[in-house]
Amino acid sequence: MTIRTFDTIVIGTGPGGEGAAMKLAKAGQQVAVVEAHTAVGGGCTHWGTIPSKALRHSIQTLADYRRNPIFQHTRDQIEVEFPDLLRAADGVINAQVSTRYRYYQRNRVKVIFGRARFLAPDRIAVSRPGGTDEELTARHFVIATGSRPYHPPEMDFNHPRVRDSDSILALRHTPRSLTIYGAGVIGCEYASIMSYLDVKVNLVNTRDRLLSFLDDEITDALSYHLRHSGVVIRNDETAERVEAGDDGVVLHCHSGKKFKTDVLLWANGRTGNTRDLGLEAIGITPNKRGQLEVNASYQTALPHVYAVGDVVGPPALASASYDQGRFVGAHITDGACDWSLIEEFPTGIYTVPEISSIGRTERELTAAQVPYEVAEAGFKSLARAQITGHTVGMLKILFHRETLAILGIHCFGEQAAEIVHIGQAIMSQPGAANSIRYFTETTFNYPTMAEAYRVAALNGLNRLF
Repeated sequence: MTIRTFDTIVIGTGPGGEGAAMKLAKAGQQVAVVEAHTAVGGGCTHWGTIPSKALRHSIQTLADYRRNPIFQHTRDQIEVEFPDLLRAADGVINAQVSTRYRYYQRNRVKVIFGRARFLAPDRIAVSRPGGTDEELTARHFVIATGSRPYHPPEMDFNHPRVRDSDSILALRHTPRSLTIYGAGVIGCEYASIMSYLDVKVNLVNTRDRLLSFLDDEITDALSYHLRHSGVVIRNDETAERVEAGDDGVVLHCHSGKKFKTDVLLWANGRTGNTRDLGLEAIGITPNKRGQLEVNASYQTALPHVYAVGDVVGPPALASASYDQGRFVGAHITDGACDWSLIEEFPTGIYTVPEISSIGRTERELTAAQVPYEVAEAGFKSLARAQITGHTVGMLKILFHRETLAILGIHCFGEQAAEIVHIGQAIMSQPGAANSIRYFTETTFNYPTMAEAYRVAALNGLNRLF
């Protein structure tokens, strides 16, 4: 058997793996990436970020059409099924795969399809499609295998009425009713999507409020709009068992509540993809969630083996994973890295309307006894929002009463995930450059959604005395 040798082997082609491979290749290393799926891109492209966000865009387009008075005479004639929305996402997925594959080709990165398994600290076997094996060696390895939905062992996910956030994408009909267990980011996004298809949705939350890591005012707004769309939210519930039959599926909770619907979407937790990687044989032991412990440089128990992305746990964001991969690439190439990952990174949640935030919440600032003030702009007063019809939402800036430094930015509404980056740029400036006064002393295009920063800043400064 011929054994091929590389400088670094990256296992997984999601954002983390791609970031590492590109950084290493541009530094002149011989790099191979191993992908277990039949196409590059990882879970982000095929089952997670891209499909769900493409679904969300299609839903928003449908909602805009139904709301537009120009189409009032035909809006009730449009019937859209869940599979129709999935087909719309296929084009985006295919375009992303083609783009990513060209990146590897252009940078002379060898793409190997198959399942990797460590044989020794410096060697892996790749089980190729068709049953053939190949052995590869390298001086460094980057594990970027991502994660998958957590499956409680007692649940039968082979039943057609029991789905997770991956298998929901294989649904070939629009269910009349849906129970979502788990009200994290994925659960809230799918509750929002399905409610706009006139599906009766139960959103069962294991905590006392939705998305408790966000600012309370933002989550209150999300709860209101989900309920306004017909979603039934049940907080502080814990699943006891699931009973799936031919006529529906019943979620039994410890409180005694029962939820019977056509389909159950289990969206409670993720598991790192470390099974069958042969890690225990080389002295690396995943935790009970299948995740890998790493140090500040993303090194595992073996310093030449790195891990990035969802497989190392939070924040489990595509954006952060890509930066982790680039960081590791620089560390492998130079033995150190002269830049560090940002501590404050934005969170984007693609509900309808969408949410984005960065920095501290009111709850955190109050607990830390930081003297802050609130600056707000309601979208209903913005000309651009009135033109587009997206008047639901707000921009909220938290700033220090004395220094005027921006402490947190929270946005709820159309384009929230885009709008937040304007504030992020100012918030990251050192010293006096991080000031809410920037937004009152600069000129914004009119009409734009970005104008919300000027409106909010004036609102906040007027609160000072």
